[in-house]
Amino acid sequence: MATRTDTLTLEVVELIGTVVARYHEEYDRAAAEHSLTGAQARVLGLLSLEPLPMRKIAVRLKCEPSNVTGIVDRLETRGLVERRPDPADRRVKLAAATERGRRTARELRDALDFAREPLAGLSDAERTVLRDLLRRMLGEETP
Repeated sequence: MATRTDTLTLEVVELIGTVVARYHEEYDRAAAEHSLTGAQARVLGLLSLEPLPMRKIAVRLKCEPSNVTGIVDRLETRGLVERRPDPADRRVKLAAATERGRRTARELRDALDFAREPLAGLSDAERTVLRDLLRRMLGEETP
């Protein structure tokens, strides 16, 4: 696949970078309001959806499992996460958000509104196209 360096492609790449930077700034700001780091907030967000083994968290966040262990340790100390045996394989420990952790993750998601207002200005059809294009760029299948 040839690399495209035309003006339009460069502009799109720059805009994507700006969106990502704004997302991380707002996410880190929301996390700090809960005395969490951005990484802790991201792990908590994942675990609020489903319990996961440490290795799977590391794969999803593209980091070392030892980093995830430290993050989960700190979240567990704060009562936001707990470790429990995997019912499918009791040798594996799952990290799972506690009720307090799920509530905190929900508050974090609710605080992320930099994109809500601009997205609200798009029609359902435009948001669907944007979602599908982003999925395509990431190599994900559209359901």
